[in-house]
Amino acid sequence: MKTINLGLSGLEVPAVAVGLMRINTVSRTEANAFIQESLELGANFFDNADVYGDGACEEIFSSCLSGVKRTEIFIQDKVGIRKGKAFDFSKAHILDATEQCLARLHTDYLDVLLLHRPDILVEPEEVAEAFGLLQAQGKVRYFGVSNQNPMQMALLKKFVRQPLVANQLQFSIAHAGMLSEGLHVNMNDDPSVNRSGSVLDYCRLNDITIQAWSPFQYGFFSGVFLDNPKLFPELNRAVDKIAQKYHTTNTAVAIAWISRHPAKIQSVTGTMNPKRLAECVKGAEINLTRDEWYEIYLAAGNILP
Repeated sequence: MKTINLGLSGLEVPAVAVGLMRINTVSRTEANAFIQESLELGANFFDNADVYGDGACEEIFSSCLSGVKRTEIFIQDKVGIRKGKAFDFSKAHILDATEQCLARLHTDYLDVLLLHRPDILVEPEEVAEAFGLLQAQGKVRYFGVSNQNPMQMALLKKFVRQPLVANQLQFSIAHAGMLSEGLHVNMNDDPSVNRSGSVLDYCRLNDITIQAWSPFQYGFFSGVFLDNPKLFPELNRAVDKIAQKYHTTNTAVAIAWISRHPAKIQSVTGTMNPKRLAECVKGAEINLTRDEWYEIYLAAGNILP
Protein backbone atom coordinates (compact mmCIF):
# COMPACT_ATOMS: atom_id res chain seq x y z
CA MET A 1 0.00 0.00 0.00
CA LYS A 2 1.34 3.42 -0.95
CA THR A 3 1.67 5.71 2.07
CA ILE A 4 1.79 9.45 2.67
CA ASN A 5 2.63 11.71 5.59
CA LEU A 6 -0.49 13.04 7.30
CA GLY A 7 0.17 16.75 7.61
CA LEU A 8 2.64 17.54 10.38
CA SER A 9 1.48 14.64 12.54
CA GLY A 10 4.47 12.45 11.81
CA LEU A 11 2.04 9.65 10.97
CA GLU A 12 2.70 7.62 7.81
CA VAL A 13 -0.74 6.57 6.63
CA PRO A 14 -2.22 4.77 3.60
CA ALA A 15 -2.86 6.93 0.53
CA VAL A 16 -6.34 5.38 0.47
CA ALA A 17 -8.54 5.80 3.54
CA VAL A 18 -11.50 3.50 4.17
CA GLY A 19 -14.67 5.57 4.55
CA LEU A 20 -17.32 3.94 6.71
CA MET A 21 -20.39 6.02 5.92
CA ARG A 22 -22.14 3.05 4.32
CA ILE A 23 -21.06 0.23 6.63
CA ASN A 24 -24.60 0.14 8.06
CA THR A 25 -26.00 -0.77 4.61
CA VAL A 26 -24.50 -4.27 4.59
CA SER A 27 -24.95 -7.27 6.88
CA ARG A 28 -22.72 -7.69 9.94
CA THR A 29 -21.10 -10.68 8.26
CA GLU A 30 -20.34 -8.62 5.15
CA ALA A 31 -19.10 -5.70 7.27
CA ASN A 32 -16.72 -7.93 9.20
CA ALA A 33 -15.38 -9.52 6.02
CA PHE A 34 -14.89 -6.09 4.47
CA ILE A 35 -12.89 -4.76 7.43
CA GLN A 36 -10.72 -7.87 7.51
CA GLU A 37 -10.07 -7.56 3.76
CA SER A 38 -9.20 -3.89 4.23
CA LEU A 39 -6.57 -4.81 6.79
CA GLU A 40 -5.12 -7.49 4.53
CA LEU A 41 -4.79 -4.87 1.79
CA GLY A 42 -2.92 -2.57 4.15
CA ALA A 43 -5.83 -0.11 4.16
CA ASN A 44 -5.81 0.44 7.91
CA PHE A 45 -6.88 4.10 8.05
CA PHE A 46 -10.61 4.24 8.82
CA ASP A 47 -12.72 7.39 8.49
CA ASN A 48 -16.00 7.78 10.37
CA ALA A 49 -18.33 10.50 11.68
CA ASP A 50 -20.81 10.61 14.51
CA VAL A 51 -23.63 11.42 12.07
CA TYR A 52 -23.03 8.36 9.90
CA GLY A 53 -26.02 6.18 10.71
CA ASP A 54 -26.55 8.35 13.80
CA GLY A 55 -23.66 6.54 15.45
CA ALA A 56 -24.52 3.07 14.16
CA CYS A 57 -21.59 3.05 11.73
CA GLU A 58 -19.13 3.55 14.57
CA GLU A 59 -20.69 0.70 16.55
CA ILE A 60 -20.69 -1.69 13.60
CA PHE A 61 -17.07 -0.85 12.79
CA SER A 62 -16.06 -1.46 16.39
CA SER A 63 -17.74 -4.86 16.35
CA CYS A 64 -15.55 -5.86 13.39
CA LEU A 65 -12.26 -5.32 15.21
CA SER A 66 -12.10 -8.50 17.25
CA GLY A 67 -8.50 -9.62 17.44
CA VAL A 68 -7.20 -6.38 15.88
CA LYS A 69 -4.59 -4.49 17.91
CA ARG A 70 -5.55 -0.85 18.37
CA THR A 71 -2.03 0.25 17.53
CA GLU A 72 -2.23 -1.46 14.15
CA ILE A 73 -5.01 0.80 12.82
CA PHE A 74 -5.73 4.49 12.48
CA ILE A 75 -9.19 5.71 13.49
CA GLN A 76 -10.39 9.11 12.34
CA ASP A 77 -13.75 10.52 13.41
CA LYS A 78 -15.65 13.72 12.76
CA VAL A 79 -17.93 15.77 15.04
CA GLY A 80 -19.71 19.11 14.84
CA ILE A 81 -23.01 18.34 13.10
CA ARG A 82 -26.22 18.22 15.10
CA LYS A 83 -28.23 16.62 12.34
CA GLY A 84 -31.06 18.78 11.04
CA LYS A 85 -30.49 21.38 13.75
CA ALA A 86 -27.13 23.11 13.61
CA PHE A 87 -23.40 22.92 13.11
CA ASP A 88 -21.83 23.13 16.55
CA PHE A 89 -18.17 23.80 17.35
CA SER A 90 -18.83 24.83 20.94
CA LYS A 91 -16.47 23.46 23.55
CA ALA A 92 -19.30 21.58 25.25
CA HIS A 93 -20.45 19.89 22.05
CA ILE A 94 -16.97 18.93 20.84
CA LEU A 95 -16.15 17.34 24.19
CA ASP A 96 -19.48 15.55 24.57
CA ALA A 97 -19.61 14.34 20.96
CA THR A 98 -16.05 13.02 21.15
CA GLU A 99 -16.82 11.11 24.36
CA GLN A 100 -19.79 9.49 22.65
CA CYS A 101 -17.66 8.56 19.63
CA LEU A 102 -15.09 6.91 21.89
CA ALA A 103 -17.81 4.98 23.69
CA ARG A 104 -19.37 3.67 20.47
CA LEU A 105 -15.97 2.78 19.06
CA HIS A 106 -14.88 1.08 22.30
CA THR A 107 -11.52 2.80 22.17
CA ASP A 108 -9.61 5.09 24.52
CA TYR A 109 -8.43 7.47 21.83
CA LEU A 110 -8.85 8.74 18.28
CA ASP A 111 -5.84 9.12 16.04
CA VAL A 112 -7.48 12.07 14.29
CA LEU A 113 -10.53 14.19 15.09
CA LEU A 114 -11.96 16.46 12.38
CA LEU A 115 -14.46 19.27 12.75
CA HIS A 116 -17.26 18.35 10.36
CA ARG A 117 -18.64 21.26 8.27
CA PRO A 118 -17.95 24.89 9.27
CA ASP A 119 -19.95 26.38 12.15
CA ILE A 120 -20.93 29.96 11.37
CA LEU A 121 -21.09 30.73 15.09
CA VAL A 122 -17.70 29.22 15.86
CA GLU A 123 -15.74 30.73 18.71
CA PRO A 124 -12.19 29.58 18.03
CA GLU A 125 -11.17 30.11 21.64
CA GLU A 126 -13.65 27.37 22.62
CA VAL A 127 -12.32 25.05 19.94
CA ALA A 128 -8.81 25.63 21.28
CA GLU A 129 -9.92 24.77 24.81
CA ALA A 130 -11.67 21.61 23.66
CA PHE A 131 -8.69 20.45 21.59
CA GLY A 132 -6.32 21.17 24.46
CA LEU A 133 -8.36 19.12 26.91
CA LEU A 134 -8.83 16.18 24.54
CA GLN A 135 -5.13 16.04 23.77
CA ALA A 136 -4.06 16.44 27.40
CA GLN A 137 -6.41 13.63 28.41
CA GLY A 138 -4.97 11.38 25.70
CA LYS A 139 -8.33 11.07 23.96
CA VAL A 140 -7.28 12.59 20.61
CA ARG A 141 -3.80 12.55 19.10
CA TYR A 142 -4.24 14.93 16.15
CA PHE A 143 -6.82 17.36 14.83
CA GLY A 144 -8.12 18.63 11.52
CA VAL A 145 -11.14 20.01 9.73
CA SER A 146 -13.53 19.12 6.95
CA ASN A 147 -14.97 21.31 4.19
CA GLN A 148 -13.22 24.48 5.33
CA ASN A 149 -11.73 27.31 3.31
CA PRO A 150 -8.36 28.97 4.05
CA MET A 151 -9.71 31.87 6.11
CA GLN A 152 -11.75 29.54 8.30
CA MET A 153 -8.65 27.44 8.94
CA ALA A 154 -6.52 30.53 9.53
CA LEU A 155 -9.00 31.76 12.15
CA LEU A 156 -8.78 28.46 13.99
CA LYS A 157 -5.00 28.39 13.72
CA LYS A 158 -4.82 31.79 15.44
CA PHE A 159 -6.08 30.16 18.65
CA VAL A 160 -5.57 26.40 18.31
CA ARG A 161 -2.00 25.42 19.24
CA GLN A 162 -2.16 21.96 17.62
CA PRO A 163 -1.42 21.80 13.89
CA LEU A 164 -4.38 21.07 11.63
CA VAL A 165 -3.20 17.91 9.92
CA ALA A 166 -6.03 17.38 7.42
CA ASN A 167 -8.86 19.08 5.57
CA GLN A 168 -11.43 16.71 4.10
CA LEU A 169 -12.86 18.16 0.87
CA GLN A 170 -15.03 16.87 -1.94
CA PHE A 171 -12.71 16.17 -4.86
CA SER A 172 -12.80 13.96 -7.93
CA ILE A 173 -12.17 14.08 -11.66
CA ALA A 174 -15.69 15.43 -12.08
CA HIS A 175 -15.51 17.77 -9.08
CA ALA A 176 -12.22 19.58 -9.58
CA GLY A 177 -13.08 23.23 -9.18
CA MET A 178 -10.22 23.89 -6.80
CA LEU A 179 -7.87 22.95 -9.66
CA SER A 180 -9.64 24.91 -12.39
CA GLU A 181 -9.65 28.18 -10.46
CA GLY A 182 -5.87 27.93 -10.26
CA LEU A 183 -5.55 27.54 -14.04
CA HIS A 184 -7.86 30.41 -15.00
CA VAL A 185 -6.28 33.16 -12.92
CA ASN A 186 -7.29 36.64 -14.16
CA MET A 187 -9.55 35.15 -16.82
CA ASN A 188 -13.07 36.38 -17.48
CA ASP A 189 -14.73 32.97 -17.53
CA ASP A 190 -16.58 30.70 -15.11
CA PRO A 191 -13.65 28.42 -14.19
CA SER A 192 -11.78 31.50 -12.93
CA VAL A 193 -14.29 32.04 -10.11
CA ASN A 194 -12.41 31.34 -6.90
CA ARG A 195 -14.99 29.39 -4.92
CA SER A 196 -12.58 27.64 -2.57
CA GLY A 197 -10.37 30.56 -1.60
CA SER A 198 -7.35 28.77 -3.10
CA VAL A 199 -7.73 25.99 -0.55
CA LEU A 200 -5.43 23.64 -2.44
CA ASP A 201 -2.49 26.04 -2.32
CA TYR A 202 -3.23 27.01 1.29
CA CYS A 203 -3.15 23.41 2.42
CA ARG A 204 0.10 22.76 0.58
CA LEU A 205 1.70 25.87 2.04
CA ASN A 206 0.65 24.88 5.56
CA ASP A 207 1.36 21.14 5.36
CA ILE A 208 -2.31 20.20 5.68
CA THR A 209 -3.21 16.94 3.95
CA ILE A 210 -6.26 17.15 1.70
CA GLN A 211 -8.52 14.13 2.08
CA ALA A 212 -10.70 13.68 -1.01
CA TRP A 213 -14.21 12.51 -0.16
CA SER A 214 -16.57 11.17 -2.85
CA PRO A 215 -13.70 10.47 -5.28
CA PHE A 216 -16.13 8.90 -7.78
CA GLN A 217 -19.04 11.33 -7.47
CA TYR A 218 -20.12 14.33 -9.50
CA GLY A 219 -22.23 17.09 -8.02
CA PHE A 220 -23.34 16.73 -4.40
CA PHE A 221 -24.03 12.98 -4.29
CA SER A 222 -25.62 13.31 -7.74
CA GLY A 223 -24.14 10.00 -8.85
CA VAL A 224 -20.94 8.41 -10.10
CA PHE A 225 -19.21 9.42 -13.31
CA LEU A 226 -17.57 6.06 -14.02
CA ASP A 227 -19.59 3.78 -16.32
CA ASN A 228 -21.90 6.73 -16.95
CA PRO A 229 -21.60 7.17 -20.74
CA LYS A 230 -24.78 9.22 -20.94
CA LEU A 231 -23.38 12.15 -18.94
CA PHE A 232 -19.63 11.54 -19.22
CA PRO A 233 -18.93 9.78 -22.55
CA GLU A 234 -15.54 11.38 -23.30
CA LEU A 235 -14.33 10.96 -19.73
CA ASN A 236 -15.18 7.27 -19.65
CA ARG A 237 -13.51 6.69 -23.01
CA ALA A 238 -10.33 8.37 -21.76
CA VAL A 239 -10.31 6.55 -18.43
CA ASP A 240 -11.03 3.19 -20.04
CA LYS A 241 -8.24 3.68 -22.59
CA ILE A 242 -5.71 4.45 -19.86
CA ALA A 243 -7.01 1.56 -17.74
CA GLN A 244 -6.28 -0.81 -20.62
CA LYS A 245 -2.76 0.55 -20.90
CA TYR A 246 -2.06 -0.20 -17.23
CA HIS A 247 -4.00 -3.48 -17.27
CA THR A 248 -6.27 -2.22 -14.53
CA THR A 249 -9.80 -0.90 -13.96
CA ASN A 250 -11.44 2.47 -14.37
CA THR A 251 -11.82 2.65 -10.58
CA ALA A 252 -8.07 2.35 -10.16
CA VAL A 253 -7.44 5.06 -12.74
CA ALA A 254 -9.82 7.47 -10.99
CA ILE A 255 -7.82 7.05 -7.78
CA ALA A 256 -4.53 7.23 -9.67
CA TRP A 257 -5.62 10.60 -11.07
CA ILE A 258 -6.10 11.98 -7.56
CA SER A 259 -2.89 10.43 -6.24
CA ARG A 260 -0.88 11.88 -9.15
CA HIS A 261 -1.27 15.41 -7.79
CA PRO A 262 1.90 16.51 -5.97
CA ALA A 263 -0.17 17.66 -2.97
CA LYS A 264 -0.22 13.97 -1.97
CA ILE A 265 -3.98 13.86 -1.53
CA GLN A 266 -5.47 10.99 0.47
CA SER A 267 -8.53 9.45 -1.19
CA VAL A 268 -11.41 8.53 1.14
CA THR A 269 -13.39 5.68 -0.38
CA GLY A 270 -17.02 4.90 0.36
CA THR A 271 -17.35 1.42 -1.05
CA MET A 272 -18.29 -1.65 0.96
CA ASN A 273 -17.13 -3.94 -1.84
CA PRO A 274 -13.76 -5.57 -1.03
CA LYS A 275 -12.94 -6.02 -4.72
CA ARG A 276 -13.48 -2.35 -5.46
CA LEU A 277 -11.45 -1.32 -2.43
CA ALA A 278 -8.62 -3.47 -3.76
CA GLU A 279 -8.87 -1.61 -7.07
CA CYS A 280 -8.63 1.71 -5.19
CA VAL A 281 -5.54 0.54 -3.34
CA LYS A 282 -3.95 -0.51 -6.63
CA GLY A 283 -4.84 2.82 -8.19
CA ALA A 284 -2.85 4.77 -5.61
CA GLU A 285 0.25 2.90 -6.76
CA ILE A 286 -0.16 3.83 -10.44
CA ASN A 287 1.84 6.89 -11.47
CA LEU A 288 0.09 8.53 -14.41
CA THR A 289 2.14 10.61 -16.81
CA ARG A 290 1.52 14.33 -17.04
CA ASP A 291 -0.11 13.86 -20.45
CA GLU A 292 -2.39 11.11 -19.15
CA TRP A 293 -3.43 13.23 -16.19
CA TYR A 294 -4.29 16.22 -18.39
CA GLU A 295 -6.04 14.01 -20.92
CA ILE A 296 -8.42 12.83 -18.19
CA TYR A 297 -8.84 16.36 -16.83
CA LEU A 298 -9.85 17.69 -20.24
CA ALA A 299 -12.08 14.71 -21.02
CA ALA A 300 -14.12 15.58 -17.92
CA GLY A 301 -15.15 18.82 -19.63
CA ASN A 302 -12.50 21.06 -18.12
CA ILE A 303 -10.73 23.52 -20.38
CA LEU A 304 -7.31 25.11 -20.53
CA PRO A 305 -7.18 28.90 -20.88
